[in-house]
Amino acid sequence: MRGRDDRGPADNENRARHPGRVADTLSVRALNRATLARQLLLARHPLPVTEAVERLFGLQAQEPKPPYVGLWTRLDGFRAADLNSALHDRSVVRATMMRATLHLMTAADYTAFRTTLQPMLDNALRVLGDRAKGMNVTKVIPEARAVLEAGPLTFNEIRALLRERFPDVNDRALGYAVRLCVPLVMVPTDDRWGFPRTSRFTPADRWLPSPPADEPALDELVLRYLAAYGPASAADAQAWSGLTETKDALERLRPRLRVFADDRGKELFDLPDAPRPGEDAPAPPRFLPEFDSLVLAHADRRRVIADAHRPALTTKNLRVRAVFLWDGFARGTWETEYKRKVATLRLRPFEPLPRSAIGELTREGESLLRFIEPNARETVVTVDE
Repeated sequence: MRGRDDRGPADNENRARHPGRVADTLSVRALNRATLARQLLLARHPLPVTEAVERLFGLQAQEPKPPYVGLWTRLDGFRAADLNSALHDRSVVRATMMRATLHLMTAADYTAFRTTLQPMLDNALRVLGDRAKGMNVTKVIPEARAVLEAGPLTFNEIRALLRERFPDVNDRALGYAVRLCVPLVMVPTDDRWGFPRTSRFTPADRWLPSPPADEPALDELVLRYLAAYGPASAADAQAWSGLTETKDALERLRPRLRVFADDRGKELFDLPDAPRPGEDAPAPPRFLPEFDSLVLAHADRRRVIADAHRPALTTKNLRVRAVFLWDGFARGTWETEYKRKVATLRLRPFEPLPRSAIGELTREGESLLRFIEPNARETVVTVDE
């Protein structure tokens, strides 16, 4: 039956009666297929944008364009206008969330979980070190809210206004404190990818019909993480969220969960009825954009990318490269170029690819180029040797 592991009915019934005990060992390939199923990467799905963003539990959005590619590779018939509409009707927002990075989230998930993530955001201020000298965050927050009362502002404008109020404090430290400690959302524009290079921000409670929840909901956040990225360990959940309390949450939730082990004996948790396709489930070629959440959502990322290839994933300035999947795993990086109406996609495999892989990736890559550069006169896919 699709959506479950490949066990018989009696076995599944017996296991359902005893959630929380270690049952089976899941191979790296089994974890790959389970996670791809949650991430809508075993087949394109005909979902509305808001429902897809909810299912994925957010898409990392350090830059405006990558989430559009991330949704294109997952959804049947996706158009950039679909996400633009969701941003403008405020059902989807772009804001600082997991790991203190920008994400696209549904408005409902943002308001439900922003408070849950605040302890992690508070801790992230420590990276400022000496730059935070003389800064009192409890005084900065109300002043930041005050300067934003006049309307949305860029962070250059926010920092300049706060520097007038705190002349002896590093302006970058002031801006970072506001980014982490004041619930803000980016204001979308009519730019092709939803936002300009320098976006304006506004308080979430002015943009959305309800403010962030008063109380944290850590257990619910962990359950949603498992639905989108499981089976997963406590370390995986912490790597995805940045929260240190995920292990305690999983212990509380243990009676409601299936418990597995990975090939190294690490304990993995999952929702009892979450999809766990067999290892032989076909996985079509897919192109993931820069910063895609899938390649960042686990401490042990072997279910997506081999340890040997992981160093190639990140540049020296901490950009997370776009990768392509073949047979479910990251097999190389990709980038595009657009000159003189010619759109070019360059594949840089980690290792030589079989001829069949090159053919399928080329066809998928040409479709990607038509999405990214609809006005191109010609599309070209090249593979580095």
